[in-house]
Amino acid sequence: MSATFVYDGDCAFCTACARFIERRVPTAARIVPWQRADLAALGLTRAQCREAVQFVTPGRPVLAGPDAIAALLRTSHAGWRPIGGALARPGLGALAWPVYRWIARHRHQLPGGTAACAVPPR
Repeated sequence: MSATFVYDGDCAFCTACARFIERRVPTAARIVPWQRADLAALGLTRAQCREAVQFVTPGRPVLAGPDAIAALLRTSHAGWRPIGGALARPGLGALAWPVYRWIARHRHQLPGGTAACAVPPR
């Protein structure tokens, strides 16, 4: 089984981002909405998938949020790999999480987002 990138298929913004990945980021990873994924087989929970995108590689720890995006980019061709590597570096990675959380909280206000994209407050 190859790697799997799991996103929120109920969110128009997330779905638009997934479509961009499918068109522009060549990867062997499967790109799948969590609502259609076999979460148990992937070792994921609904709560994890509601919280952030996930990147699952068999035999490796599950990665979430910007770490998942970095891992996905590193599976692509040479043009995307350096971006994934930079995103995974400790300095940029530490900045990436607050940015990711901000985007997640405001995704319903971003291009392609709808009211259905809003994440309920904790």
